[in-house]
Amino acid sequence: MRALPDHPNVVSLREAFEDREAVHLIMELCEGGELFDRIVARGHYTERAAAAIMKTIVEVVQHCHSHGVMHRDLKPENFLFADSSESSPLKAIDFGLSVFFKPGQRFNEIVGSAYYMAPEVLKRNYGPEVDIWSAGVILYILLCGVPPFWAETDEGIMQKILHSDFDLEREPWSKISNNAKDLVRCMLDRNPDTRLTANQVLEHPWLLNANAAPNIPLGEAVKTRLKQFSAMNRFKKKALRMVAEHLPVEEVAGIKQLFHMLDTDKNGNLSLEELKTGLHIFGHHVPDLDIHTLMEAADVDGNGTLDCGEFVTVTVHLKKIRNEEHLPKVFSYFDKDGNGYIEIEELAEALKEDHRGLSEQAIREIIRDVDVDKDGRISYEEFVMMMRGGSDWKHASRQYSQALLDTVRLLKDGSLRTKLVMP
Repeated sequence: MRALPDHPNVVSLREAFEDREAVHLIMELCEGGELFDRIVARGHYTERAAAAIMKTIVEVVQHCHSHGVMHRDLKPENFLFADSSESSPLKAIDFGLSVFFKPGQRFNEIVGSAYYMAPEVLKRNYGPEVDIWSAGVILYILLCGVPPFWAETDEGIMQKILHSDFDLEREPWSKISNNAKDLVRCMLDRNPDTRLTANQVLEHPWLLNANAAPNIPLGEAVKTRLKQFSAMNRFKKKALRMVAEHLPVEEVAGIKQLFHMLDTDKNGNLSLEELKTGLHIFGHHVPDLDIHTLMEAADVDGNGTLDCGEFVTVTVHLKKIRNEEHLPKVFSYFDKDGNGYIEIEELAEALKEDHRGLSEQAIREIIRDVDVDKDGRISYEEFVMMMRGGSDWKHASRQYSQALLDTVRLLKDGSLRTKLVMP
């Protein structure tokens, strides 16, 4: 961030201080809320409004790329408004996964958030083109309210990204201009060599003539989906932060010790067989699928084995998300009265601390989507299901028309069980 010149749509880093406990980053204050919240709050949401937002997002990408910076985690939650005014600038935030790159340089770390990952990230061979793909996913969501690739598990999402086509036929796509749909196709081109660059996106007719894009409302269904998407993200992000806070740093030493115990031939690397055998010997009953996931995610250098650093990095992330030992503590944080359920008032109070509160309707929508048995509250079992990617977003679409009920499934922004950013 110090290397990036100032830009009106990029949050600035004011200062950094280090003490014995932490490094403190003093960031520019953004009080205007998240991108989707502003859209939902407006009474009139149109394709023209989406074009204005996308133009800003791609200008940020162009700025970063022109200075040799790849963001690698573009998503709606990482765009905030500076203040509450209508003319407030939109700011890109969270450069925690950003890296410098040189022309032709390739990267192999799997980083980012599931819905927004380009296919080449999952193939471990990518460059700055991944930011254009992620921006294309945001554009798709801005126009219809749901991501282009969805599934009930992160693995399912990855398979869809790699092998499935996105839909431009269902509502509201019939209301969307051909220029907008063409730009979506060009940004979500699976071939990074033919995918548009940031400059080319800005020269596309839809953005060149953003002020002339259709000003017809896209409909309440799109706004409702955007609201749902944003509200659910908040709940899960808060829960994941609580999980991370309950993971002691001392556990890293235990993970290293486990690595050396698993490394039976003492060559400083774990093979897949050593990993499988060792985990079973030491009582860690991890399904084969998860072992393969761990191995694939952790093997950053692609040599087919894990060194100690690779093993520690991904194991910590797995423990943050998967270790049920910490989930009761996190659940109790929300369950203030200790009755075994997260109720509307408790969820509203917990989310108020970080986001100045959500409307009662938004809180009820979150409860409804996680509440499998429909008793109006979230049990521990339902909470665990949400955290592990099992909540069924088909239920969320029941508030829409019967036509949409059969075609729309809403999604939540889960964290990959690999080396991914924690929200």
